[in-house]
Amino acid sequence: MSELNATAAALLGLLHDGPMTGGQLVAAAGERFGAFFSVTRSQVYRELPALAEAGLLRLGKQGPRSSQQYVLTAAGKKAFKAWLTSEPGPDHLRSPLILRLMHANTLTPKQRANLVQLARERYQGDQEAARAAMKAAEDPYSRAVAEFGLGYARAVLKLLDAIPTG
Repeated sequence: MSELNATAAALLGLLHDGPMTGGQLVAAAGERFGAFFSVTRSQVYRELPALAEAGLLRLGKQGPRSSQQYVLTAAGKKAFKAWLTSEPGPDHLRSPLILRLMHANTLTPKQRANLVQLARERYQGDQEAARAAMKAAEDPYSRAVAEFGLGYARAVLKLLDAIPTG
């Protein structure tokens, strides 16, 4: 594996906490990365064998229902560190909400109002979650990411305020 993609790097980063199964990695990614970096079950199960084949992971203990633990190797730690210190490249925003808003003119006023209301509820919840994450942050990096999450939720709520629903 010559260059890590972001999903592979995310998995290697999570495995610094110890051996995990694919399902545990999916759950940990959702918990740790939230809305900033989505990792799907299919991505995880596609990446794990490739990372193992490249020697960046090794198979760990077999778990219940044939679940397989993966363990980070020294080569995996080295590859992850190289990825961390490389040029990050551009961010790519993939927002299903913004995609919907780009086409909201095709909706009826009632449908548009419903879309905006549902999104508003979601991002108000995200705002509260970000505030809680800021309070719980144990290091300046986690706190900075939580502050970004709060700012992002506020920005989306401001965007929603600008959408005509009538």
